[in-house]
Amino acid sequence: MERTLKFLKEAGTYYLATVDGDQPRVRPFGTINEFEGKLYIQTGKKKDVSKQLHANPKAEICAFMNGEWLRVACELVADDRREAKVSMLEAYPNLQGMYSADDDNTEVLYLKNATATFSSFAGAPEVEKF
Repeated sequence: MERTLKFLKEAGTYYLATVDGDQPRVRPFGTINEFEGKLYIQTGKKKDVSKQLHANPKAEICAFMNGEWLRVACELVADDRREAKVSMLEAYPNLQGMYSADDDNTEVLYLKNATATFSSFAGAPEVEKF
């Protein structure tokens, strides 16, 4: 999990893929935070991505940096605890103008049953499960 966290933080932007009916949907994300031994992302409950994840929690994350790419297949599970939201918003203070741990929109989700695959053209893929 540590290597995945480090890669996503350093990459800055990663792409999150969800399913909307039978249509894949991909969009850029930038939040990744460790809280209580789990990796979390953040979004707004009013967004389509939230609705898609509640209908089907299976997702993939993909990031590219310095000739290496990371794909993470996982389930994203909502955590409505205030402490989890506070941790994310403290890690990303720039979000505090749009989100609050006490609003009805802020949503944090943790990665469950994750398989992270690190790849490059230089060598064999390496896998990290968490």
